[in-house]
Amino acid sequence: MKILLTLLLGAACAPLHARTPAVNPMPDGSRDMYVGLGFVSAPAYDGARRPRRMAVPVLQGEWSNGVFISGMNAGIHLSDQPSLEFGPLLAVQARRSEAGTGAALGGASLNSMMVNTSSLAPEGESPDQPGKNTRSAGPNRLSGMDVVSARLQAGGFVNVYLTPHVRLTNNVLAGAGKGSDGVIWNLGIQRVMTQFSPHHRIALAAGISVVNRSYNNSFFGVTPDEAIRSGNRAYAPGAGLNGASAGVRWHWSLTPSWLLINNVQASRVLGDARKSPLVERPNGFVLSTALAYRF
Repeated sequence: MKILLTLLLGAACAPLHARTPAVNPMPDGSRDMYVGLGFVSAPAYDGARRPRRMAVPVLQGEWSNGVFISGMNAGIHLSDQPSLEFGPLLAVQARRSEAGTGAALGGASLNSMMVNTSSLAPEGESPDQPGKNTRSAGPNRLSGMDVVSARLQAGGFVNVYLTPHVRLTNNVLAGAGKGSDGVIWNLGIQRVMTQFSPHHRIALAAGISVVNRSYNNSFFGVTPDEAIRSGNRAYAPGAGLNGASAGVRWHWSLTPSWLLINNVQASRVLGDARKSPLVERPNGFVLSTALAYRF
């Protein structure tokens, strides 16, 4: 699961994962912009027990030529069919330090709800028992671990509308992790509920993520050197299913220009990532709320 502590105003599950606003034909030369401020409470990183709470800015923009920006993601809609969306996608992977995953911009679109083994030890030592030169793991599992620098990821998306209110989402991004060779594939389904009030809408989303070995090793692996410094046992996860999530969002139009978006998301670390010594609690919850101005 992509490890981004971003304001998940549009989404449930992933790390952390790129969001693609729905196609909305606009007059030539027009745009639709949102700016605002939100508050998010989420695990410090995927699998962390301790929460991290912070205020984050909200930014989203769509232009009539198909270009869009949603938080830390940007892309271009190339399809002219209302039931199909596809195009290139860029996303920024936030930096992860000993403190956890850094904050990032959030997006505000209602239709942008996103879906996001073997153990190794130094020779002669048990993988479950640190050697004499390895200190015991402390309350912060990231203490002594290498910093994962921020990265620019590139890929693409293909979304299909089964009905006007149900969308299957699919995107692939490459470039994450320590060596910029991590790849994540996000699959999801989104359901916008029938509008029960002129000013209120509810949307549901669920998704899974699949990653390659490099991605898992960057965020859930522990090298022998890191094991000595951190006290975590050395661990090298493989590729495969990485996480799953589900969420619900309530969108309240206070006025034609002011929007209040509330999001609740539950996620679970899966596969080899689940067995990592860095994972303190596989289940995580994200709560967020934001006030955005549309112009």
